[in-house]
Amino acid sequence: MSEGTVGDARGAVYVVATPIGNLDDLSPRAARVLREVEVIACEDTRHTAILCQRFEIATPRVSLHAHNEARRIPELLARLARGAAVALVSDAGTPLISDPGERFVRAALDAGASVVPLPGPSALLAALVASGFPTRPFAFAGFLPRRGAERARELAALAAFPGALVLYEAPNRAAKTLAELRAVLGSRRVALARELTKRHETIRRGVLGELELDELRGELTIVVEGPGESAASDPPSAHELDAELGRLLAGGRSTRDAARELAARFGLSRRDAYALALARGSADGAD
Repeated sequence: MSEGTVGDARGAVYVVATPIGNLDDLSPRAARVLREVEVIACEDTRHTAILCQRFEIATPRVSLHAHNEARRIPELLARLARGAAVALVSDAGTPLISDPGERFVRAALDAGASVVPLPGPSALLAALVASGFPTRPFAFAGFLPRRGAERARELAALAAFPGALVLYEAPNRAAKTLAELRAVLGSRRVALARELTKRHETIRRGVLGELELDELRGELTIVVEGPGESAASDPPSAHELDAELGRLLAGGRSTRDAARELAARFGLSRRDAYALALARGSADGAD
């Protein structure tokens, strides 16, 4: 038996992180475990079939989601009681992070089974570390409640948190959520990440209330900087400002868009940022 895979830990649930877009991000250990367990409990068996086909994983798959877990969990617990090893996967990323599986893991622990985490891809961590914002502390809110008092309470709790915030949102609700975040958090810096690890990966940075949404495809990960972080950071040097402007303009940003992003990243006034961008554009044109 390969080191780090299914061996002595029979009667165990392996919580396996799977790629959030790029299939090459599946770890060798995760692939081995998925091959060696008795069954894979999937959020959607059809989605996981694509991963299994890519890595030649022939292990049987069963579905486990909110609509069938009351029936499925006892079946999986019976397998564990017989000493079987079961893998738990979601459609993408780390299971239980805004995905099904929490009730199964809790039931498995209550039944005396082992739970073995296999870390790996996570949209919330990928977006957080790419945001450029301080990460201690941070809070993950997942998807906000859709409406009503519960949503208002959640937003109020986020406003009171002293660090960065990470949320998930569907593209058709992103504009509404960003507007509400602006209303309760003020003009904090924000990073919007979508299609992470995929060919069309996009991470846009700006300020709540100013960053305009382009057409968005796929689930959005929103990272909001903690309160007071911009003011607390050291002022940027002229070299830093010039280098960032050069990167933005070389990437195809217009002078106005480059100025907006520069202001958001370094806490400048939009007027000052625009003046710097105009000066940089004029200098480039004179070369």
